[in-house]
Amino acid sequence: MRLLTLLVLFISFLYGETTLKIATYNVENLFDLEKKGYKYKEYKPYGKSLWNKKNYKIKLNNLSRVIKDIDANIICLEEIHSKKTLLDLRYTLKQKGLYYKYYSIADKKNTAIKVAILSKFPFVYSKELVVTHSYKYRNILESKFKIDKQELYIFTNHWKSKAGPESMRIRSAKVLRDRIEQIGYDKNIIILGDFNSHYEEYKIFKRKRKHNDTNGKTGINHVLRTIKNTKDSLHVEIEDNNFYNLWYDTKEEDRYSYIYRGRKEALDSILISKSLLNNNDISYIHSSISNFLKDYFFKKKQIYRWQVSRAKIRKHKGKGYSDHLAVTAKFLVK
Repeated sequence: MRLLTLLVLFISFLYGETTLKIATYNVENLFDLEKKGYKYKEYKPYGKSLWNKKNYKIKLNNLSRVIKDIDANIICLEEIHSKKTLLDLRYTLKQKGLYYKYYSIADKKNTAIKVAILSKFPFVYSKELVVTHSYKYRNILESKFKIDKQELYIFTNHWKSKAGPESMRIRSAKVLRDRIEQIGYDKNIIILGDFNSHYEEYKIFKRKRKHNDTNGKTGINHVLRTIKNTKDSLHVEIEDNNFYNLWYDTKEEDRYSYIYRGRKEALDSILISKSLLNNNDISYIHSSISNFLKDYFFKKKQIYRWQVSRAKIRKHKGKGYSDHLAVTAKFLVK
C-alpha cells in the first residue's frame, strides 16, 4: 500500500499535479491569557493553577512542534479558546518556519473551546453552522476552497463529549447533514474533527446504556451513513448519499487517535464524499490515512498530554502536548 502511495506521489510530481495534505488535531484546551471569555477553572490566567505567560508559551511551542512536523496544507483544530489563541499559535508557527496565511475560527458562540482552521490556500468563504443556540453544543466550521480551479468543502467538527448522551451528538450530525443536502452529495466534501465517537460507534454503543438514548442510532454511523462502507478505498462502493470513513483504509491496529486507560480509541475521524474516491479532479490517495506518530508523543505507552496536577488546586507543570493524536490524509488535485 505504501509503495502505491509513493508511486502516486511520483506521478503527480511528473505531471504537475498538486498533493494536498489535510489534518485534524485536537490540541487539548489551548486557552489565552485574556481575562475575558469563559474559561475552565484551571485556565484562569495568573492564578494558583499557574496558567501564566511561561506555561502558555511552552504549550504554544510544544503544539507548534507537532504541527510543523505534520506540515499539512490545511489543518483543522479543535479546543481553541479564541481568535487571540489561534493568532498566537499561528505566530509561533511562523517563527518556526511554517506560515499559514489564512485562518478562521467558529467564535460566534461563547463556548470555552471552539474549532478553527489554518490554511496555506485562500478560502472562498469560511462560516459557522449553528448547532442550536445552547452553549452545550459547539458550532461547526464550514470552509470552501478552490484549489487549482477545483472546489473543496471542509467541515470541522467537535461534537459533544461522552459526558452527554448520543442524542446530543446526533443533533450536531443532523445540522451537518442538512447543510450537505443543500450543497449536494456530489460535491468534494471532507468531514473531519473530534466526533467523540468511534468509527464503529454503533457496535460499541449497544453495551453503553448510559449514552444510548436513541434506540441504538448514532450520529457518525447512521446520520452520516458510514455503516455500509467498511472496505479499503480501492474496493469500497459508496452509495450517493453516504460517506466513507478513511479509518477503513488502514490496518485495524493503527485506527486510533486517543488512549483511554490503556485502550486505543478513534475519537477523531476523516470522512469523505463519494466523489473523492472516484479519481476525479480531486481524489483521495489510497492508504494515505494515518494517525501522526512521533516518539515524543508518548510516555510510558500513554499519549504525552499536557500535564496538569490532580491536586485539589490543579497546577500546570509546563510539559506535554495534547491528549489526542493528529490524523492526516492526502489528496491529489489534478
